[in-house]
Amino acid sequence: MLRVTVPAGIRSRLRDALLHAGRNECGGVLMGEHVGPKHFVVRGVSVERTGSFARFLRGVRETSSALRAFFKRTGNDYARFNYLGEWHSHPSFATEPSTTDHGSMMRIVQDPAVGANFAVLVIVRLDQHHNLQGSAHTYLPDGSVRRSQLDFQECG
Repeated sequence: MLRVTVPAGIRSRLRDALLHAGRNECGGVLMGEHVGPKHFVVRGVSVERTGSFARFLRGVRETSSALRAFFKRTGNDYARFNYLGEWHSHPSFATEPSTTDHGSMMRIVQDPAVGANFAVLVIVRLDQHHNLQGSAHTYLPDGSVRRSQLDFQECG
């Protein structure tokens, strides 16, 4: 099982994005650091607020810009720092991938132009106390999907 750790600063950024978006979905890309066997730490996220109540579409221009800035910041060390996957919110629904989510992630991971060995989808929402909840799933080019371990680090 793949393990995805979300540090407190990124956790706070996701929470703020969800509070700002309210009942609309929001999302972006996940950029991560490979820190151990099957363990990645999220080191960057893009935040796009182009969603509606039950749909989120990521913009290509914003994504490309966020990835270029991340790669520059991490010294273009692609073996250690790279695109990890996607994230979006389900403010009014469970944090499980929808059929649409599965299809979108399969298109990404099976696209030869992307060249990904896998892609992670993190879906988040806020509970009634504004605490972040979520799930992570890893998509493989062979068409399989595996639940992943998602760890939110606490602030402080």
